Amino acid sequence: MTNGQNNFLRFSCRFSGLLITAGIIAVAAATLGCFSRFSWIMDIFSNFRVQYFIALTIISAILFLIKHKKTSVFFMIVALSNLAFILPLYFGKKSPETSNQKRIMLINVNTRLGNPQLVIKEIHDENPDFVVLEEINDTWFENLISLTNSYPYVIAKTREDNFGICLFSKYSFTDSFVTNIGVAGVPTIMATINIKNQKLNIIATHPLPPATKLYSMGRNQQLKLIPEHIDASSPTLLIGDLNMTPWSYYFRKLIKESKLKDSAKGFGVQASWPVQNIFLRVPLDHCLYSSDISISDRKTGKDVASDHYPLIVDFRIND
Repeated sequence: MTNGQNNFLRFSCRFSGLLITAGIIAVAAATLGCFSRFSWIMDIFSNFRVQYFIALTIISAILFLIKHKKTSVFFMIVALSNLAFILPLYFGKKSPETSNQKRIMLINVNTRLGNPQLVIKEIHDENPDFVVLEEINDTWFENLISLTNSYPYVIAKTREDNFGICLFSKYSFTDSFVTNIGVAGVPTIMATINIKNQKLNIIATHPLPPATKLYSMGRNQQLKLIPEHIDASSPTLLIGDLNMTPWSYYFRKLIKESKLKDSAKGFGVQASWPVQNIFLRVPLDHCLYSSDISISDRKTGKDVASDHYPLIVDFRIND
């Protein structure tokens, strides 16, 4: 055997070894994510189902081509198990567009990064009936005050710690207030809105990110208590950067206990964060709705210089 052949074999072994190692790491991470209810770290691993699926599919295909067929099949089975988490988002009944449908927009503006003029332009371009803005401080609110020309009804709680929040509406409030749900001390807006003699409840919230065990506990407690604030007799939207994906145990628990539905069903993953890194991008921004509401469209908006894309949802209150 020549030196060239030896070098090729060594390279082939090293390359396949690296692929198998990467695949094992992806399998381990995906498996940990299945136990998200038991640990805040495992919960973080639950968020990357799309990444696991893509990575393991690519690794499996390459290993198959270089004759590691048994290993390839194993990785493909795990890839498909992650696809099983993703596919339900692509199935769901969409409501036809009607003349009485409304639009709600959510933007986590990012206190430090976002561009107020781009935010205003996106709002004007999309023309929603309701706008929820998160991470609003005093400076941001002053820069956005021109929105009140189109959205005269406003409730806001500005803060300097990335947890300020506000709701702009074209329709009047019959009731609105800001409350803290749970021990985390971050504000949630509760608003009841009168739309041509129809009542709509909007709950806008922004729980803590699960960056530490304590933050994760604060987020989970807040989301656990939110169902107690839902008026089951009235149409309700729950909207916000929930700092979790649909694959988190705590998201599924929120859906179950609130009896709300995920507006993403039928529209796909629609990853919204982080804008700056497509490889890690996941769907953190959500809009949940009660059964007396129908969803006709859902999409992410344009880049407004934040680390989140806007979320835009078209809906109607059922007759």
